[in-house]
Amino acid sequence: ACVRSNSNRAAISHLHRQLYGRLYPVLLVNTDGSTVRLRYSEPKRILMLPLDSSTLPEAERKARLRRHFPSKPKAKEEETFEGIDLDTYKKFWKK
Repeated sequence: ACVRSNSNRAAISHLHRQLYGRLYPVLLVNTDGSTVRLRYSEPKRILMLPLDSSTLPEAERKARLRRHFPSKPKAKEEETFEGIDLDTYKKFWKK
């Protein structure tokens, strides 16, 4: 498909380039929270290093897994109309 390239294309979405001609300043965030400024080949603001889950305590590892893979929502019980007095709603049925 033919893609039309003009100055508005980068403003609508991200730049579609394989290689960038210069290095860009980026903030690198380590797993302990410390930050380092470096020059990166793509224009990004922040890079975060992945957390090594094998170094975490067991309780925190399970808490992270629960947040990452939440449990399925339980099915709600259907309402039954057995305990409702229908005479109180009779006025709404008349035309």
